Amino acid sequence: MQTATFPVPAGLPPPDAGRAAAWEAMDEPAEWEGFSRPVAGREGWWESCLALEGMHCAACALTVEEALGRLPGVDTVQVNGVTATARLQWNPQATRPSLWMAALRQAGYGALPAGDLLLAGRRVQAQRLMLWRWLVAGFCMMQVMMYAAPAYLSAPGEITPDIQALLGWASWVLTLPVLLFSCWPFFAAALRDVRNLRIGMDVPVALGVLIAFGASTAAAFDPGGPWGAHASYDSVPMFVFFLLSGRLLEQRLRDRTAGALEALMRRLPDSVERQEADGSFRAVAVRRLAAGDLVRVLPGQAFPADGTVEGGESRVDQSLLTGESKPLLRRAGDGVIAGSHNLTGVLLVRVQRVGAQTRYAEIVTLMEQASVEKPGLVQLVDRIASPFLAAVLLAAAGAAWWWWPFGQAHAMAVAVSVLIVTCPCALSLATPAAMLAGAGALARRGVLVRKLQALESCAAVDTVIFDKTGTLTEDRMDVVMAHVTAGVDRDEACYKAGALARHSLHPVSRAIAARFPANLSGNDWVASEVEEVTGRGLRGKVARPDGSDAQYLYLGSAFFCRAPVPGRDVPVLQAHLSDGEHYLAGFELDEAMRPDAAQAVAALLQMGVRVQLLSGDTGRAVARLARRAGIDWYFGECTPEVKLEHVRGLQREGHRVMMVGDGMNDGPALAVADVSMAMGRAVPLAQAGADFIMTGNRLLTVADVLAQARRTRAVVRQNLLWAALYNATCVPLAILGFMPTWLAGFGMAASSLLVVANSARLARNASQD
Repeated sequence: MQTATFPVPAGLPPPDAGRAAAWEAMDEPAEWEGFSRPVAGREGWWESCLALEGMHCAACALTVEEALGRLPGVDTVQVNGVTATARLQWNPQATRPSLWMAALRQAGYGALPAGDLLLAGRRVQAQRLMLWRWLVAGFCMMQVMMYAAPAYLSAPGEITPDIQALLGWASWVLTLPVLLFSCWPFFAAALRDVRNLRIGMDVPVALGVLIAFGASTAAAFDPGGPWGAHASYDSVPMFVFFLLSGRLLEQRLRDRTAGALEALMRRLPDSVERQEADGSFRAVAVRRLAAGDLVRVLPGQAFPADGTVEGGESRVDQSLLTGESKPLLRRAGDGVIAGSHNLTGVLLVRVQRVGAQTRYAEIVTLMEQASVEKPGLVQLVDRIASPFLAAVLLAAAGAAWWWWPFGQAHAMAVAVSVLIVTCPCALSLATPAAMLAGAGALARRGVLVRKLQALESCAAVDTVIFDKTGTLTEDRMDVVMAHVTAGVDRDEACYKAGALARHSLHPVSRAIAARFPANLSGNDWVASEVEEVTGRGLRGKVARPDGSDAQYLYLGSAFFCRAPVPGRDVPVLQAHLSDGEHYLAGFELDEAMRPDAAQAVAALLQMGVRVQLLSGDTGRAVARLARRAGIDWYFGECTPEVKLEHVRGLQREGHRVMMVGDGMNDGPALAVADVSMAMGRAVPLAQAGADFIMTGNRLLTVADVLAQARRTRAVVRQNLLWAALYNATCVPLAILGFMPTWLAGFGMAASSLLVVANSARLARNASQD
């Protein structure tokens, strides 16, 4: 593919030489294809994910969306302010990545490809700079408070005017580093918003800081003027320290909140040892791997690609990718997936799939899409943020006008308090912080959230519908009952049948052999001279390992066993065991139900959720499985149209329905259900219409998802209630003049911090379950 040449759109500043070279390098298809993927259903369009720099609050998302959305050839821009990521669809024939970077730089932001290895270093650097700003503000705050203490503690006239002026000038000088260094993130964000004709959340903060510092400056230059008697030098460094404390802790908590998403999306190693033509191993970049390469994975390393083990033996941790809680044993012939971790031994792996073809890449794509999606409540908050902030500015101006006749200094102090205390940071963080924490917790359990909006809907689900084949059942048979003739030792007959069955690959034989394995104390039997008659069964000699108690037996159909079979009206598959003359035992087989199916159904029923079973199988087969799983409502011989109409019928009755399936005939029902979940091995059509994907195929995760969604809804409501109560309480106090500036800053920081900390409980509760 050739990259077209585009003129820089009018209004974008020319980048410096260093930036220009880096950005132009990204215009090469070989580069941008590394962090992009084709858009399904839109020929010629690509989707890319960017990690944004310079975002300090959720309101920045709208500015970034507008900056990118104005570019020609860019469509469907989605930005998540909590994770500082953006996802956009674009046409290489009409735009290029360097233009995105220029537009973002003009808006005051930076960006890197979401998979760029420099991202972690940039974030660490930003965190260190934030820490330094906080330390400077804290040091200056303590010094200014020390100089202000005499004014608060001394009696009138006790401090001479020259000493009072000296303390004032010292406080003013110590406030300068706070203004010029610690406050820079607030000023830069406010300036960016004003330049783009927007009112962001940092605009009131920046105005409050400037007004408070201006009043202190006036007091320093004219101690006898109207501002001198009410100077509050300590207010500026104090509330800046509180704001930075809140942002610093909020930044840490956000990292923990989205920890599972970040851990999942950054698991591939930078390099891996690949075998060369001379047989030696040499470290190469992961992106240089190709199908057929042989790589050596050491203990503690992540697998760089999907492949098959050719040598060695080790335990592998796949918990974040499949939900398997215990490390799995992997030896020659077993498959491994990219992103999982090798724990104990050295493995030689033959690469099968690399890059975007791996299962890991599919999971990362889903997580990236989910992390930038905005639930309905977030979109509502984004829409009201700017009008709300405009109302804040008007309220501050109105409060200043009201109090002006009672004293200019007091009027300005009230205005500053109103500007700071009413910042809607807590309101903007209430929903996305909780949603991402919930999604991260589910990711650790092996559930991928494709749509964050589904967490809202999932909390109201009252009916769960399961498909049967491939969802409640596995692709194998299972022995559900064994019965013997009177006088025959049951264990002995069963394990003799198991010895014969181990000599066949027929599904019935494999089920019997798995149910009655060898090497059990007291029931050791071996079969020899075994002959398999296609479609009928097995016959052979069964004896003890030492050759004693030998007996010629038949295992298979009633006709093949050459013995009278007791009449049993059982509508399931049967196998029989005889010695050619006497009937010994019979085995009833059915589809193997997933080990945790009955437990999952019981957990859902305990939560007050109605469980139903829909299947295209016969009514008898569906009824049998429903009884085994503990499901009271079941329907057989359902076509895709019948499933679709059944779901719609429940919705017309007012029920909120979750559909769990894995087959192509589940696609329409998955699409129309209020919430849908597909098994990890589901066909692509089923996964494409699902809100959640169960990577580990553990049915208990269905109950986990509902429980987590309900917890998330509760936390969102708590966050919104707190944000509403905070504003309803603090705004009147600030307008009435009962809230000093430092307390307003403390309240604003504490409100945002409380919202994020409350959301982080979702991840902590999940790790404790």
